[in-house]
Amino acid sequence: MPANILWRDGPLFVDLDDARNGPAIQDLWMLLNGDKAEQRMQLETIIEAYEEVSEFDTAEIGLIEPLRAMRLVYYLAWLIRRWGDPAFPKNFPWLTGEDYWQRQTTTFIEQTKILHEPPLQLTPMY
Repeated sequence: MPANILWRDGPLFVDLDDARNGPAIQDLWMLLNGDKAEQRMQLETIIEAYEEVSEFDTAEIGLIEPLRAMRLVYYLAWLIRRWGDPAFPKNFPWLTGEDYWQRQTTTFIEQTKILHEPPLQLTPMY
């Protein structure tokens, strides 16, 4: 089975190339959503499935929020660097809007607070 296809009720395409070249969590964190409790349950399920194939270093969980912050910055930089391409203003018109930048500022402030919180913890198995 190709590495970027997970099969459940049907095919699910996932890009897991970074997990082979860097920490596994580098790709896996993007599958998480919801509040901390939901993310914890999702992460436990993902790690359980991941460990059917390879060992998972739980110390990598501490990288989730720094990786999220890095992605926020990189995505914004990617958009700005390509703004000279006529396709970008046409397809991303919201980038010049004041609302967008206010939301971005709020997002970065919230992410900074999260970076100072303890990382996500897995439920201890007794």
